[in-house]
Parts: sequence; C-alpha cells; structure tokens
Amino acid sequence: MKSEILQQIKQYETIILHRHVRPDPDAYGSQMGLAEIIRASFPEKKVYSVGNDEVSLQFLGAVDEIADEVYKDALVIVCDTANQERVSDVRFSSGQKLIKIDHHPNDDAYGDLLWVDTTASSCSEMIVAFWETFSDELILNETAARLLYAGIVGDTGRFLYPSTTEETLRLSAHLVTFPFDRPALYRELYELPKNTVKLSGYILQNFVMDENGAATVYLSDTLLREFEVDPRDASALVSCIENVEGIKAWIMFIQEGPVFRARLRSKGPVINELAKEYGGGGHPLASGATLHNEEEIKEMTVKLARICAAK
Repeated sequence: MKSEILQQIKQYETIILHRHVRPDPDAYGSQMGLAEIIRASFPEKKVYSVGNDEVSLQFLGAVDEIADEVYKDALVIVCDTANQERVSDVRFSSGQKLIKIDHHPNDDAYGDLLWVDTTASSCSEMIVAFWETFSDELILNETAARLLYAGIVGDTGRFLYPSTTEETLRLSAHLVTFPFDRPALYRELYELPKNTVKLSGYILQNFVMDENGAATVYLSDTLLREFEVDPRDASALVSCIENVEGIKAWIMFIQEGPVFRARLRSKGPVINELAKEYGGGGHPLASGATLHNEEEIKEMTVKLARICAAK
C-alpha cells in the first residue's frame, strides 16, 4: 500500500492534506509532517494543509486557506481521521482521488486507497515509516522531523502509553537526529494556563470512583466559566487522575453548550466499544463521544462500572 501511495503522490501536481476536527498534536504532526516531506521531495508540486485552525497548536504550523477550485484534479490525503464526519473541512471529498492514512480501527473504510495500521502508536509514526521505506526518494528535513516527533509524543503520552512499541522508539530515533529544540517543544506541548491548572485541582478533589476502579468527573459549563477555562483546555486534563491507586478506567464529561463531550480513558478494560454506542469511537484505551443529555451521562457511567467490574 505504501508503494501505491507514493505513486499517487508522484502522479499529482496538486496535493491537499486534511486531518480531523478538534485536532491534537498527532493530527497536526502527521498532516503537516507529510506535507513537508512531499514539499521537500517534490518542490515543483503544490502542497496544502487545510482544516480549522487550533489556537493552542499554532506553534506547530499554520493551515492554508485555499479556494474550492484548487480541489479540481487534486490528490487529497486525510491523516489520523477514522470517520468521514470527523474530517476537518468537508471539501476533502472534492478532489480527484482520496487517500486515507490512519491508525484508528477502520470502522469507516472511506477513500480510494486506504492505509490503516492499528498497531502504530500514532499516524505520525506511520508517516515516519513511510519516509523510511522510501528514504532514497523522499526527504525528511528538520521541519518535518519536529512535526512528526510532536505527533508521536502527543499520542504516546511522552512514550508512557502502552501503544509505545519498539518500532515507535526505533522510528523516533530518526527524528531526534535533527537539531530542533526538544525541551522547547515539550514546553509548548504541555504548558497549561494557570486557570487550567487550578481546574485540575478541582478534578482531583471531586472525581468519583467506585470499588471496581471506574471513575468519572463532570465539568459543567457553569464550572468552566467559574474557572475561566474553555472546553478544549479542560479536555487536556483528562489524564490528570490516571495515577490514582486502583483506577481502571474513567470518563471526563465536559459540557460544551447543548452537548457533553465524553473523554474516555483506560488502563486495561476496552472502552472504545462503549464510545461507539454513543456515536463516538477511538482506540481501545482512549476514546471519545458526544452525548446529548444527562440521561446518557448516567447510562454511560453505569456501563463503565459494569466494564470495570467484569475485569
């Protein structure tokens, strides 16, 4: 499949890369990292990265604004996005050919070419593997290395999550040979506003956990206004209770206007099937969903308790 993707990249003069809405470092890293590799390797091509911007990740790079007609006769590559409805910018289907590159379960097999590897820690890891396979033809420069390293670090939790494999570390070793400022990158990835840190104190004092290790925390819009924290920054705190003794899996419910964002994490029990019941999805140990009322919150909480009790 990697060979077919490279052939398509060589064939098209215009290449447009997309990623998912509400992007994380891996979405930015894989999208813009691959764009930079293509741009450095084939400077005659027109290469664009599009999608809704994320203020907290602008230090990684800026997206391009392009007209609808640019999609005519273009190759479109969507990175790190399992489902079509989560692709940022609906024009992704307007090109001549569509490629999906992803590491999530392939529940929505969209695209003309699909490369899905659920064993990869991140989509950024897959892009590094893509470059390595064709390193005699493709150029990995410092800009791409920094982007891809940020993506891998973000999705592996600084190489702490179980998704980190020997292959993850081997491929990451290529990236650290470049002289980008890794300490500065870590600071930009993990520094939090003072109000967000204060909210983490509230979470640590108010999460609820049952005897089987199922935990939940609920952040209402009123509470977020009190702490002057937006839902996006609140989501960054989903792992702040992961080191609690006895915890198996947990959900952070974050109110965002009329809906509730459910952020599910686990240290063992599989929770992505639970997310799918509510129109969400993700990895077995890290998933998300959008709920529409407090009754669904109660239902999901009960189901999480059952999952943890069975383990």
